[in-house]
Amino acid sequence: MSTLSSSIFRIRGIIVTKLSYATAEDFTGRPTTEIAQALLGTTLLYRTPTITVGGLIVEAEAYLGKHDTAAHAFNGRRSAFSEPLYRGPGTLYIYRLRANYLLDIVTQPAETPEGILIRAIEPSLAPAQMIANRGKNGVLVSNGPGKLMQALGIQDQAMNLMPINDSDLAIDLGHRKTPRKILALPRVGVNPDAASGQLPLRFVVAGNPYLSDIKKRDWQDDHGWKA
Repeated sequence: MSTLSSSIFRIRGIIVTKLSYATAEDFTGRPTTEIAQALLGTTLLYRTPTITVGGLIVEAEAYLGKHDTAAHAFNGRRSAFSEPLYRGPGTLYIYRLRANYLLDIVTQPAETPEGILIRAIEPSLAPAQMIANRGKNGVLVSNGPGKLMQALGIQDQAMNLMPINDSDLAIDLGHRKTPRKILALPRVGVNPDAASGQLPLRFVVAGNPYLSDIKKRDWQDDHGWKA
């Protein structure tokens, strides 16, 4: 599996991962399925004027555009709602589904409407603030796509259509963990009887308690990360 790359440097002989945010180039140049897997273990963060909150990405779904029956762009559908999908790689697609705001990051060149839905994160930056934002604690803070947006404090579409590098959101490649095992599973909330309904396009860190549908008996003490 390909991985998003970050640079390293030495301080007094110690190898340190340099703070490195994903750019448009990290969201193209290879299949969306590979990009989704490479995002697992990186840090999704949101910068406010007073605090930065965020967490490790533990679950992400790939949507493969015009030929994917679960995609908003299936059969070339295009509307004001789905317009971000047709923009360049790294464009934010923030939309509302029922009462929840969800975060999708566009992949591939413009006019190739593919993307990745961030479905769950494990809090790692200002977790107390995330708990306060959500009004919940434990895994309920961010074990779902709408929950993680509440935990980050994003409850509008102000950043919709923005390139991620021009927004207050970022994916930090320098502060990351490596999954011990990645599982490929069917996506959640799509029509299972449609042609793409059972494709294994949801990628998860096996054993992480913050997954959206994991049973407690399957939680791993190390949350599924390599030492």
